[in-house]
Amino acid sequence: MAQKTLAGKTVEVTEEGYLQDPQEWNEDIAKELAQEEGIELTDEHFKVVNFLREKYEEGANLTIRKVGKSGITDIKGFYKLFPGGPLKKASKIAGIPKPTSCV
Repeated sequence: MAQKTLAGKTVEVTEEGYLQDPQEWNEDIAKELAQEEGIELTDEHFKVVNFLREKYEEGANLTIRKVGKSGITDIKGFYKLFPGGPLKKASKIAGIPKPTSCV
């Protein structure tokens, strides 16, 4: 495991940069992770991020389709918010593990 300083806090991350402990996540960390991905977070981004965190805590299997059916955004909108791998990027920014459905 690697360590990384995000928002002034040292956290453990995987080799791909996902937080090891989702409990260490906060909005400032999310903003820094998003910046690394070239994304400037808006309220709509945070709605998706918080949805993913909530579903993860419930033990749900996260998929792009599930986000598309969430009522927050459709699948096309999800790709616009998090271009180039929306579920991977959104999960990383949300501070949760990489979904098993992502390569």
